[in-house]
Amino acid sequence: MTEEGQEKTFVFFPEGAFGPTNNCVGIGDVLRRRGHRVVFVIEESFKGTLEAKGFEERLMRLGPSPAEPEVPGQFWKEFIRDTAPVFRRSTLEQLEGFIAPTWQALVDGARYVDPRLSEIFDELAPDVIVEDNVVGFPAIAASGRPWVRIASCNPLELKDPDLPPVFSGYAIDDRSGWEDFRDEYKRRVGQMQSEFSEFCAEHGAPRLPELEFIDESPWLNLYLYPAELDYPRSRALPPTWHNLEASVRSTDAPWEPPSRDHRRLIYVSLGSLGSADVALMKRLVDVLSKTPHRYVVSKGPQHDAYELADNMVGAEFLPQTSILPHVDLVITHGGNNTTTECMYFGKPMIVLPIFWDQHDNAQRVHETWHGVHVPTYSFEEQDLSSAIDRVLSDESLRQRMRAVSSRLQARPGTRRAADLIEEVAEA
Repeated sequence: MTEEGQEKTFVFFPEGAFGPTNNCVGIGDVLRRRGHRVVFVIEESFKGTLEAKGFEERLMRLGPSPAEPEVPGQFWKEFIRDTAPVFRRSTLEQLEGFIAPTWQALVDGARYVDPRLSEIFDELAPDVIVEDNVVGFPAIAASGRPWVRIASCNPLELKDPDLPPVFSGYAIDDRSGWEDFRDEYKRRVGQMQSEFSEFCAEHGAPRLPELEFIDESPWLNLYLYPAELDYPRSRALPPTWHNLEASVRSTDAPWEPPSRDHRRLIYVSLGSLGSADVALMKRLVDVLSKTPHRYVVSKGPQHDAYELADNMVGAEFLPQTSILPHVDLVITHGGNNTTTECMYFGKPMIVLPIFWDQHDNAQRVHETWHGVHVPTYSFEEQDLSSAIDRVLSDESLRQRMRAVSSRLQARPGTRRAADLIEEVAEA
């Protein structure tokens, strides 16, 4: 708790998706409880969602206002919907059909919002700006204020020549294809990145490193990936980097599990964007309805477009961190928040990746044996049911997961992040 007169103002600027926002909520909640002022800069579609958790909000847009009101994260939900056919292709093919268009949408948003961000930072005069984005915003560096970068995606984002290329989903012990992937990535985004770097320089921020859309902070950089999953680097990260391992919020509503019976309880969540693929969700419901287990399903934004089976309960939104302690297994898209939260609560995973770094998380969970990677769009019915049986029957895996959970919960990443951010403010 801060002493009287020592309150600081921390501005959190997460990407307009639930994963980065929830990560920042966990850290911001610790700082708020210590007596600091915590303000979230969020897209207009998220209006009220952070106020409901007790935070101040400042609103911005990444593009012109739509004709119709938006729901939280609507831009990305529509983007994912329109791009969904690409997800059935290889990660190499996704570079053209998904990764490059995604980067383009992100840098377009950064260009559009830059004047508004400058206004917000001038108004609030924060002691520290904390951003959790995959793309840089020149208004942050140009503000002249200390800032912190959170990299809440898979840490392959922090590149190393002896590690697989980010977004590839390639194995760490098989280098075939690595260079081809890197060459194709450079071909697809190189010019776009160079132009965005020039934009940053023209608006008061440093130029970006080659092929990077965001730079590291001179003050503090945080990433979150449990040591059991993290990668063996050939080059150590600079001393400004710290691994939180997990950053699990304590702001979710309580959840009461169904009465226990002889069946295992499994949580199913493909994230707010992945669950928008109604055909995929219907197939999962059909396959899982034939297994002897019970399921809690996060239905997502298309919740009214399909029905759950008799062995399932669910809703559009669920308090994930309140559910995880009660389940035996998690079927997930492999988003970084869910992956680290599963490790935090000691829950093995079956990962069905869809896009971005989910392929990397799926591969890493699989090759470190904290779960199984199942091909999302091409699995046979037996593939998924066998994976469930394999994971649930592995007592040694359950013991290892319990040990991981005990270690992570003994040192919460949210508190460690708050400590480090406070140090930046006090320097």
